[in-house]
Amino acid sequence: MTIRSEPAPEHDRPEHDRPRDGRPDTGLDAIMGERRQLLNIAYRLLGSLAEAEDAVQETYVRWYAMSPQQRKAVESPGAWLTTVAGRICLDVLGSARARRERYVGEWVPEPLPDHTEWMNGRRPGDRDDPADPADRVTLDESVDMAFLVVLESMTPAERVAFILHDVFRYPFGEVAAIVGRTPAACRQLASSARRRVGAARVPATSAVRQAGVVRDFKQAWEAKDIAALVGLLDPEATMVADGGGLVGAALRPVVGSEMIARYLVDIGDRAPGLTLLERSVNGRPGLVAQHGGVTMTVAAFGLAEDRITHIWAVRNPEKLGPWSEDHDPAAGASGVDGAGGVAP
Repeated sequence: MTIRSEPAPEHDRPEHDRPRDGRPDTGLDAIMGERRQLLNIAYRLLGSLAEAEDAVQETYVRWYAMSPQQRKAVESPGAWLTTVAGRICLDVLGSARARRERYVGEWVPEPLPDHTEWMNGRRPGDRDDPADPADRVTLDESVDMAFLVVLESMTPAERVAFILHDVFRYPFGEVAAIVGRTPAACRQLASSARRRVGAARVPATSAVRQAGVVRDFKQAWEAKDIAALVGLLDPEATMVADGGGLVGAALRPVVGSEMIARYLVDIGDRAPGLTLLERSVNGRPGLVAQHGGVTMTVAAFGLAEDRITHIWAVRNPEKLGPWSEDHDPAAGASGVDGAGGVAP
């Protein structure tokens, strides 16, 4: 992962954050044109698509609660919206720990169907897509499930400072206005978060290689071949299932290759007719399990040296809305067609 250690220069800031000709555009199209960028930021900050949508909605409520004169006085509407959305997300993160303590079983970030809309708020190939490949990698990896899980270990202030600066390239001066700390303090927060990411980092597995391992895993699961499953899993592999208390799921992580293999085969025995589909999950090859055409589980994978080290299986139906075949992409944040999924 490419990590910036210094504030991004002013000329590197996203174009939409700079007033044009000194006259900010506060028209409806310009303001709503910020929505995708705000959703991109909010999802990375919160790890929940539903909460991100709520945060962005509240941001627009506050914008239109101002008088027309107040809105015209805003020098950079994009920066204003980002600041407000960031503060809302910071408040949500502050209360998240208490809510997670009441959550039934393990909590896993909400999976995204297709990463192309989420790399930086634009589709790859658009004229304003970042030219620097390192930036594309950073933005792409910032929705990887393993990355999002590491973010959960950070304090709210660390997470906000790190995401806004290291991923979205906002200067520490602007981050400070959101976090309510000095730029120097925000620099330290981002540095602390960066160390957490570095400590959890493993050598990256190419998408092609990961797709091959996941495909072999799928075939072994369908064949109920315990030996083959064990061979694809790291001996100390961990599987975390998120049912949210709404559907059946292991309440604690399943640890060890053989334990995971037997657990998965048992699921297949108890759910005949389970269909496994190869899908992109948070920008990486994953699996979607369907039963009777209904998405039941979406599974993301972490690999090291061509062996599966982590499986994150989301079963909570409240987190699977964008994966439903009847999901309206225009109504959701991802802007992509949903693809079903099921698993543990």
